[in-house]
This record gives sequence, structure tokens and C-alpha cells, in this order.
Amino acid sequence: MRVATDIGGTFTDLVYVDANGKVGVAKSHTTPPNFEQGVVDVIGKSGIDQQAIETFIHGTTVIINALTERKGVKTGLITTKGFRDVLEIARGNRPDLFNVRYKKPTPFVERYLRQEVEERLNQKGEVVTPLNKDQVKDLIIYFKKEGVEAIAVSYLHAFKNPKHEQQTVELIQELWPEVSITASHEVTKEWREYERTNTAVLNSYVKPIASKYINQLNTKLTENEADSFNYIMQSNGGTTTFEQAKKTPINMVESGPVAGIYGAAYLGEIIGEKNVIAFDIGGTTAKCSLIANGEVKVTTDYYIEKDALNAGYPIKSPVVDIVEIGNGGGSIAWIDEGGSLKVGPHSAGAVPGPVAYGQGGTEPTTTDANLMTGRLSPENFDYQVNLDSVKEAIDAKVGKVYSLTAEEAALGIIRIANANMLNALKLISVRKGYDPRDFTLVAFGGGGSMHAPALAKELGVRKVVVPVASSVFSAWGMLMTDLRHDYIQTYINRFQDIDLEELNSEWNKLESLASQQYTEEHVKEEDIVFNRFVDMRYSGQEHTVKVPLANGNITEETVEQTIRLFHEMHEQSFTFKLEEAQTEIVNLHLTAFGTVQKPKLHKLEKGSTDISSALKETRNVFYENDGWVATKVYHRDLLTPGMSIQGPAIVEEPTATTVFYSGQTLSVDVYGNLIIETEVQ
Repeated sequence: MRVATDIGGTFTDLVYVDANGKVGVAKSHTTPPNFEQGVVDVIGKSGIDQQAIETFIHGTTVIINALTERKGVKTGLITTKGFRDVLEIARGNRPDLFNVRYKKPTPFVERYLRQEVEERLNQKGEVVTPLNKDQVKDLIIYFKKEGVEAIAVSYLHAFKNPKHEQQTVELIQELWPEVSITASHEVTKEWREYERTNTAVLNSYVKPIASKYINQLNTKLTENEADSFNYIMQSNGGTTTFEQAKKTPINMVESGPVAGIYGAAYLGEIIGEKNVIAFDIGGTTAKCSLIANGEVKVTTDYYIEKDALNAGYPIKSPVVDIVEIGNGGGSIAWIDEGGSLKVGPHSAGAVPGPVAYGQGGTEPTTTDANLMTGRLSPENFDYQVNLDSVKEAIDAKVGKVYSLTAEEAALGIIRIANANMLNALKLISVRKGYDPRDFTLVAFGGGGSMHAPALAKELGVRKVVVPVASSVFSAWGMLMTDLRHDYIQTYINRFQDIDLEELNSEWNKLESLASQQYTEEHVKEEDIVFNRFVDMRYSGQEHTVKVPLANGNITEETVEQTIRLFHEMHEQSFTFKLEEAQTEIVNLHLTAFGTVQKPKLHKLEKGSTDISSALKETRNVFYENDGWVATKVYHRDLLTPGMSIQGPAIVEEPTATTVFYSGQTLSVDVYGNLIIETEVQ
């Protein structure tokens, strides 16, 4: 049996598939700060035989939470003499251009804990000044005195030659084996001193937290006699072992959300939709990502806490290109100083939760607004819902401010939330040169199907797909992912003048390294698959385009094909190409997959097309322009392939609700997915 669990801000999800291909799901409340207990709870709620678990895959928000809430450990930095302030200097391309009081992000390591040693390599990785080991020994004594729990080591040009970093780590481990250490070359071999140093620092900052959490989770699984192969979801969309995750926890910064993106890509391939916009609404956030021609985009230009006013913190780690905003079911509606209605980014979370939960929440949320307008049914809550309390909260916090009824105020909350989500969807589609009419919107998460049909109409998407088990789809996506490691090496050379023998040698080194790592993880050689990419640019440019490169021996013909493809992709990304200009390689990027057998989707038998057999009730729903409308509500479990419903209507399941509108048509495909055709032409 394969089991996947995903911890969200509000709920912990579980999906399992047994030896017969049967798929089951479960959902329970997240249990901060002891998140591992939520995993145990949802396993117990699912009723599965824990001794039958062969493969366990886990997605977690522990790392991103530790970073954003500043709950990591006291960290020290050792760097090359003259470079202790690289974290303070950061970059000059500030986002808030006209703010004369703009301040750069405060480093995670204070200056007195950023220390230098004598050592120097040149840009070729050649030793200019040997490492002063006596200074390293002195710093160990100093860091012990200051109560440091983790150390990051980042030397100039270590991406080219890690010799001095390795010597430093060996010395620290010998003299202070208890402390957590991260050397920059262990997490990234890309250039750019600031980004590489910050990534090493953040990895050290959360390393003890990650180790403690993973150890506690492993203990819980062992106590329950689950003798399984255990894996954790990484930000690059693949999985890795518990042990590797403890070494480089920064690779889990987007552990949970990316699984749903890969699940959407896999589902799109099965149902014949190569162009997909994956859209996930949970209790705290909404996430979206664009998948063009079946390819999930992965980038190392990732930031946390970056927005229109703040530069954020760079992480040079492979992360699925995803846009995430603070708008989910638990997002709080509030009035700003200028009197404007806002929704999010603050969330009621799992505790106390929306007002509807009756657990002490007093601020109206998106969930409360959907309940107030009839989109949600009180029957589908785990708690006894007091509609009067919900109405009072919306009326007091929003309605009276604008002289609106509670229903009108609730609709206003929904419209603001939709506008926020629409902006996120535009960021990954029209603003990157893609026509939404060429894409299918795959909606999942607890609130995905609630909002997706309205957003599809606004964005211009013709089709919406609501998968089976949509509320736990990210966990389902984990069952469809392979083991994955990314190996990225800076290798700056003009492509037209490149030494092909040297280039082939570099690729062979990366592939040998990948094969060795997978051998240690007990992956068979025949199950290892390599994908090559090169980050390319025109000479003199700053930014690059990631271009696929054929496997095998690279020849002159391969070079010509790759350059032609680069011109095409550059035009797609930046609207122009310079076919006469020189091109450069900046990075070599090897993606190595350890493929696993994935569960197959079973086709359903066609049943009766009489939709009345699935009718649950007729309920009044409050719509924009139309007011209260008597709306038919259907049981999803009773819908079969071939059935069709004209909107407006609602389809309910225990943990998700699909709302679609007049002019839209819902049908059920052979796999049980809901297919909504919008009126977009």
C-alpha cells in the first residue's frame, strides 16, 4: 500500500492506494505546533492497516513556517575575509523604487555572528590564499560562547571548487560534532555570492528544526508499526528520503503545494490536456502554476516574502514556478485605513478557524461568506454551525461599514477574494505571454472547485476540471511523483566556441554523481532517468532561459539545434530574438528521476443519464445581479459518466463543493472527474 499525507495550514490530508488499485482518502485538522500528531490522526481516521504501508510520502509546511515565523535556530556564518556583509548589501534592484525610506531585508544572521576567515579562490577555482584553520578553530570557540546551534559556511567561488568549505566542515565536525553545519556547495553550485550565501544560511537556520520534526514523525510511524520506505516531497516536485531531507531541508520550502502541480500535469496527460493551469485553494493560501505542453516549470530564482514593496530572501534551490497568495477559505475579511475591503493575507487557520467553526473565531472569512450566500451547506462542517453568529460577524465587520445587508457583504467578500485569485492566475498566464483560452483549469484543494468556474469565466478559460478527491489532490499528486534530484553547475561558456569534449565530460560527472546518490538510496539503475537543460542567454545579458538539451553525446548538430530552440524560447519569454547574436551557457542543469510505479486510474462504468437520481436538494443561493436563486444541489458520489447538468447548480461531496453558473455545463468523464464547459468563446 502507498500512502501520502499533506499538511496544510488548516487540514492534514491523506490519500492511499492499495494493492488492488483501490483509492481512499481522509482529512483531519492540522495540529500546530505538533504537526506530526496531525499525520497520526489522519492515518487513524482513514482506517487503513498501518502495517500494510509499503511506501509513505509526506508533504509539509514546517520549513516555510519556520522561515516566515522566524522560528529557526541561532545561526552563525563563516565566510571569506572581506565578505561578511554580503547578506546586508544584498542586491540594488529594490522593488519599491520611489520609497526614500526603503530598507533592505534584515539578514537572518546578525552581523556579530557573521565572521570571516582568511582564504581565497579565484574565479577558476584555483587556490590564491590557503585556508587559515587556526581562525576556524577560534570561531568555533566564539560560536560556542554565543550559543550558536547551526553554522553556515560560504566561501567565494566555492561553487567552482569546494575544497576550503570541505576542510572547514571537517574541522568543525571534529571539534564540535553536535552543531548543525551547511556548506554552500552542498545546497547549490550556482554562482552569485549573495543568493548562494543566503541559501546556505537559511538551510542551516532550519536544519535542526527539520531534523527534529522528521525524527518525531519517523518515531510516530515506527510506534504504529509502519515498516515502510519513507519519503518527503521536495520543492522541485520530486521526493527524497527522510535522511536526505534532514541534510538539505531548504529543498522542502514548498514541499506541500508542488505535489498538486505535478498531480495536475499527470492528470492532464491522462485526459488529453497538455496545457493546464493548476489551481489550488486551501484554508490559508491559493496557489497556481502553468503547465505548457505537459512541462512543469522549475526555477532557481525563488524568493520568500517577496512582494511589490519588499525584495524578499532568495533561495537558490530548484522550486516549481508557482504563484502563492494569502487567500484561502480561512482568509479574514477586514477594512484598511482607507476604508477599502480586503481579504487576506491573514488567516483564521485551523485554530480558532472561521466563525462557522464555533471555536472562538470572531473575524469573518471567505468560508463564512460562502456559507452566508448558500454556496456551502452547514451539513458539511465538522462542527455545529451557528448561522446567526456568522451573519452577525459579517454584518458587524463589513455590512454596517458599507450599509449593506449581510448577504451583500458576504458576496463582496467573495468578489474581493476572487479578484485576488484572478490577479495570481494572470501573473502565470497572460503576463507571461500565454493565452488562457489555450489552457484547461484544473481546480483542487478544499476551495478550488468553489471559486474556479467564476474565475475561469473572468480569465477566459474554456474548460474547468475538478478531479476525483479534489480536496486532497495534493496528497494524491504525491502518489504520482518520482524520486527526484537536481544537479546544477555554473559553467559559463560561449556556446558557439565551446569545447565539446570538456562539455560532455561535465555532463558525465553530473550523471555519475546522480547515479551514485540513487544507488545509495537503493534505486535500480534501470529506474534512473536523466533530463538535461542548459540555462542560456545572449552575450551581455543578465537573465537566462532554461532550454532542454538532448541526452547522450553532444555534437555540433546538437549545439545548432539547441541554439535554434533557445531563440524560439527567448522570443516566447521576452517577445524578441537576436539570431545573429552570440549565445552563452550559464548553468548546466541535470534532473535525475528515480521512477516509481504509479497507481493506475480506473475507468468507471456508464450508468443512468437520469440526473434526478443524484439530486440532493434545492437550496437558495445568493448570486451577483440575480439575488437569491433556487439552485439544485447534487451528490457527487451519485454522478456517473454520461450525466450532464446545466448551471446554475452545485455539486457537493463531503470535503469540497463545486459551484457553477448560468451558461456553464457540467459533465462527468470516464474517470469520475467533473468537466465544466464555460461560456467563453
